[in-house]
Amino acid sequence: MLTHPRRRRAVLLAAAAALAAGSLSGCTRDASEARAADDPAARADLRAFYGQKLTWEPCGEEECATLRVPMDYSAPGDGRTFTLPLIRVTATDEDRRIGSLVFNPGGPGESGVALLQGGGAASFTERIRARFDIVGFDPRGVAGSEPAVDCGPEDEAYAEEADTGPQPLHPATEEQRRTALDTAGSTVAACKKHSGSILPHVGTADAARDMDVLRAALGDDRLSYLGWSYGTSLGTSYGELFPRRVRAMVLDGAVDPSLDWSERAGSQAAGFRSAVDDYAEYCAEVVGDACPADTPEGIRALVQELYARTAAEPLPVEDSEWGLDAPTLHSALVTSMYTPEDQWEALSRGLGDAAEGDGTRLAGIAAGEEEDAGEEPAGEEGSAGEADAGGGEGEQAEEEGHPDNSDVAIAAVDCLDVPHPENPREYWKALDRAHLAEGDFGSESVIAALGCRGWPHRGPGPHRVAAEGLPPVLVVGTTGDPSTPYHEAQSLARQLPGGMLLTFEGLGHTAYGRGSSCVDDAVDGYLLDLAPVEPGATC
Repeated sequence: MLTHPRRRRAVLLAAAAALAAGSLSGCTRDASEARAADDPAARADLRAFYGQKLTWEPCGEEECATLRVPMDYSAPGDGRTFTLPLIRVTATDEDRRIGSLVFNPGGPGESGVALLQGGGAASFTERIRARFDIVGFDPRGVAGSEPAVDCGPEDEAYAEEADTGPQPLHPATEEQRRTALDTAGSTVAACKKHSGSILPHVGTADAARDMDVLRAALGDDRLSYLGWSYGTSLGTSYGELFPRRVRAMVLDGAVDPSLDWSERAGSQAAGFRSAVDDYAEYCAEVVGDACPADTPEGIRALVQELYARTAAEPLPVEDSEWGLDAPTLHSALVTSMYTPEDQWEALSRGLGDAAEGDGTRLAGIAAGEEEDAGEEPAGEEGSAGEADAGGGEGEQAEEEGHPDNSDVAIAAVDCLDVPHPENPREYWKALDRAHLAEGDFGSESVIAALGCRGWPHRGPGPHRVAAEGLPPVLVVGTTGDPSTPYHEAQSLARQLPGGMLLTFEGLGHTAYGRGSSCVDDAVDGYLLDLAPVEPGATC
């Protein structure tokens, strides 16, 4: 969401040199054959995919192509495929070109093609654009992917909500919880109806396998990669599957793969609650006189007052019969935490309007329609919960000819990757714990996760990283990150063999490309020259 990764030597006795040499050569050959057998590129049924040649054609100021990948890697010859759109900005210094830098902007569900089409090359420094072709793609099931995840018309997916009206952030009664279950169930049913055949095949592990096919098609022996937010999950998965095919990997706004669904919901709830508190504390420093109150205490009091008011009765919203209810207020706040420098001023004006009884501006922010609300950064993280409440890892410009399906793609990927319980009681227990710990932020994160009940699951589930042979990976963590809290970056860096942690002391989601020359210099030095980041490095 709002919402970027690691020899052994034998010593032989001279007296047994001849025999040992014969034995060693035999072992080496066996090991090489074993590696070849495990190498997807060497599999006869994948050879056509790995051997395809890309045809690049102009598309605006960039170049575009398509990549064909098997829908099911366990049965790649069954004729079912995904066709993935690709886009690149070629290196400006061709004589010193290193290769391709593949990136993922987050989500899950965000379009790498749309990012570059919308001017996203500016997220990369001139040094990087000089030495690398910047390559983006739409992951399987996302945006311009053919096929793409489709859950039907919005009024079909949310039919129950349309019938019952907006629900409270914390469903406490049996009736409210039954309504929450019905609403989640109708969404699952709609997605299965329209995309049931592809839902089991849009997970992160398969998307990582697609990246290896892309690496080969680009002509790179090893992958250079930068992932923001959910893109860190994709990078981590690639590193586990293909550790010796990584040249350099940057994971910015890291997701900790060892967390289960409820731990992840709790982590994000705490992150967003803390971020809203940071907004109150630092509003004057960031937006000056636009703040909705004169002191941090005054801002906090106003936010709490608005939660209570909108829970009792929605505020009027121009051209809307619904008005600004508590969940919409909450969405506006969460959405605005990704890039304070771009979003806090619009939020402040919206809160000021709401204090006067007008919810129009905040409703626009929640819907991604407020002109001054700002865009999410190039990365966004997401679980099916709060992570992408801000428009998914970003309200990016839609890829020409392809609608933005990030809202449904985020659920399709997250629900497939991480097992969620079937028994509703597990959610209610987690809901009560989360509400006690983090208030409405905790409740919303668990109710959002309820949408994964009944989805197919094929991912590895919560686990610590196992990636023997992976070279040092650079993890970037922002201390005030709401969507992928800093402790997750710390944890991922510890799990990766040779993991390096770069700390950015700041607010908002992700760090690279957001204006810190210290962060950009460290990331560029690593990507260009594989320069290590020293332990404790902080910007």
